[in-house]
Amino acid sequence: MTDILIVEDNKELAEVLCDFLRAEGYTVSVAPNAEKALLLYQRYGARLVVLDIMLPGEDGFSVCEKIRAQNNTPILIVSARTGKGDKLLGLNLGADDYIEKPYDIDIMLAKIGGIFRRRYARDELTDGRIRVNRVSRTVYRDDELLEMTAKEFDLLVLLMENSGRTLTKEYLFNTIWGSDSFSEQQTLTVHIKWLRQKIEEDPKRPQKIQTVWGVGYRYL
Repeated sequence: MTDILIVEDNKELAEVLCDFLRAEGYTVSVAPNAEKALLLYQRYGARLVVLDIMLPGEDGFSVCEKIRAQNNTPILIVSARTGKGDKLLGLNLGADDYIEKPYDIDIMLAKIGGIFRRRYARDELTDGRIRVNRVSRTVYRDDELLEMTAKEFDLLVLLMENSGRTLTKEYLFNTIWGSDSFSEQQTLTVHIKWLRQKIEEDPKRPQKIQTVWGVGYRYL
C-alpha cells in the first residue's frame, strides 16, 4: 500500500511536495486528475490522500466523496479555494483537514506527520475478544494466540482499520496482493474463509467479517 497519494494537477508543486515527503521516508504516488487518482487508489490503496480541489474535469470534492464512501482513509484537502463554504463542504464530505494554498512546507509535513501518528502509531487494534499487535504481528482471541499467515494478518488489519465500512473485493485484493499479483481474486475469498475459521465463534454464521453481496466485506 502507498503511504501518500498526492492528487495535484500542478506538476511542479506536486513534484516539490513529493520530493519532501520521500525525503521523510514516505512512499508516494502522484495523480494529475480525478480519474487517475481513483484508479491508483483502487489498485494500490493509500494511507493518506493529499487532495487538490481544482482539478481538470471531475473536481476534488467528488474524489473526496467517492473515497470516503469506500473507507476511512485520511484525506487532507489542499486548495487555493479559501472560502468558508468550500472548507465546510470539504469537511462535511469527510476530509480530515483543509489547508490553504500557498502553504508552508514545514507546516504541511507537520500536519501529515500528525495524521500518521494519530491514525497509525497505535501498536494494537482491539475489538472485544480479538487483539492484534502490529509490532509483533500477533493475533489473540481472548488469551489464545492464533496462527496467522502474513496475508491473513495484513487482511485482518485492513478490515479492522476500516471497521464498519464496506470494502470492495477489488480494493481488498489490490491492497493486500497488489494489482500486478499473479494470484487471482478468488484467493481473497479463500483467505476470508480462513480468517473466519480463526476469529469467528461460528464461521458458518460470521458476525465479525460480514459479506456484502456483490460488493465485498465489512468488519463489525
